[in-house]
Amino acid sequence: MELPAHVTDLLRALRAAGFVACPVGGCVRDSLLGRLPQDWDVGTSALPDQVKACAAGRWPVADTGLVHGTVTVVVDGAPVEVTTFRAEQGYSDHRRPDRVRFVQSLEEDLARRDFTINAMALTEQGLVDPFGGREDLAAGVVRCVGEPARRFSEDALRILRALRFAACLDFDIEPATLAAARAAAPTLARVSAERKFAELDKLLAGPGAGRVLAGQGDILARVVPAIGPCLGFELYSPRHKLDLWAHTARALALAPPVQAVRWALLLHDLAKPDCFVRDENGVGHAPGHAAQGAALAGTTLRGLKAPARLIRRVEALVRLHDTPLPQTLPGARRWLGRWGWPFLEQLLAVKRADLAAHADCEAIRRRLEEAGRFEVLARGALARGDCVTLDQLAVNGADLLAAGLCAPGPRLGRLLAAALDGVVEGRLPNEKKALLAWAARQKN
Repeated sequence: MELPAHVTDLLRALRAAGFVACPVGGCVRDSLLGRLPQDWDVGTSALPDQVKACAAGRWPVADTGLVHGTVTVVVDGAPVEVTTFRAEQGYSDHRRPDRVRFVQSLEEDLARRDFTINAMALTEQGLVDPFGGREDLAAGVVRCVGEPARRFSEDALRILRALRFAACLDFDIEPATLAAARAAAPTLARVSAERKFAELDKLLAGPGAGRVLAGQGDILARVVPAIGPCLGFELYSPRHKLDLWAHTARALALAPPVQAVRWALLLHDLAKPDCFVRDENGVGHAPGHAAQGAALAGTTLRGLKAPARLIRRVEALVRLHDTPLPQTLPGARRWLGRWGWPFLEQLLAVKRADLAAHADCEAIRRRLEEAGRFEVLARGALARGDCVTLDQLAVNGADLLAAGLCAPGPRLGRLLAAALDGVVEGRLPNEKKALLAWAARQKN
C-alpha cells in the first residue's frame, strides 16, 4: 500500500520521536479496496501536545477535537487528522462516550471502532487486522466489531453508518449486525438532524442505495417517518408491479447519483398513502399526491436541516414529477425559460427513473416517449440559441423608451413580455428592427 508523501513525512516525524504512528480506519479500508482515500487519519501513541511538539516549526496544527485526542496537522497544504490511541467508557446519551482514556495500545484503540472494515491499521510491520476486516472487505460484508448490540448502544449514529457503508460500498449487512441495528433503531431519535442528513445524503449517493432502501425501509422510517405508511403499501394499479416502497427503492436505484435527483425520488411518492383512493373498478389513484408530496418533501428536508438550495430544488422536482412535459417547440422553450436546462435535465432523470420502475405497459411507454421528445426539443432549442428569456430578447426596455414607443411603468414590462411570447411561439423574429416595428404597432 503506497502512502502519499505528506502522510509518510508526518509518520516519519512521529516515529523518529519514539511514538507509534500509523494510518487507521477509512483510509486503510479504501486503500485495500483500490480506491484513493479522500482523507488520511493517523492513530498514534503520542498525546496531542506531543504531536504538536513533533510538528512545531514544520507544519501548522489545529485543535480540532482535543477532548477526543485529535489534532489536525497540515502537511504541505494537506490536512491529516492525528488521534491519540484511546478507549471509551459510558455512552449515556447513545451518541458520545462519557469518558475517554488515552492508551498506548493500537489493538485497544481498534477494539472501540464501529465495523471491522474500519478497524484496521497499517504499521511498519504491515496490516494490523484483529477483527477480520480484510476478509469482510473481500466478502462484501458490513459487520460490527465485537457485540453488535453494544456497538449500537454506544452510538446510535452507527445504525445509519451501517446502512451508508452498505449503500456506498454495495455491501451486505451481516445478519447479526442488521438484527441489532433494527432492535436499536428507536435510539436514532437521539441523533441530531444534521448528522442524520449527512448520513442519508451519502447513503443515497451510493451504488447500492436502492437495495438498502428496499431492505431497510423500517429503519429509515425512524429518520423519515413518512416512509412508514409506504412500506408494503399496495397501489392496485396495472401501471405498478411493485408496492409503493419497493417502487420508490427501484426508481432510486435506476437514477443517476445526482443529489437532488435521488432525494426527489426518495420523497416523490411519500404522500400517496394520504391521497390514495380506489375507483369503482378497484383501481388505485392518488390525486394531488405530487403537490402534497412537494410540501411533505420540504417539511422532511427542513426537519433534517438540509441546505435551503437543495430543499427548493427537491420541492420543485417532486411537484413536477407527474406533470406532462410539453410536446411542442414553443412549450419546450417556455419550460426552458421558466426552469433552465440544469433543472429540466434533473427532472427528466427523475421522470425516467420513476417511469422505469412502473410496470411495462403502453401508458408508461408513451410517457417515456414523451420525455424523449421533450428532450430533443429542449436540446435543439439550446443548441440553436433560441430566445427563451427576456435577457435573450433582441430589444430591451431602454430600446423601447429610446424609440418613444413606451413610457416607464407597468406597460413597458407587459410589452416586453408580449414580445418574448411572440418570439417563443415563432410569430415574431428575434430581431431588433422587427421587434421595434411590432412594438410600434402596439401603441394603439
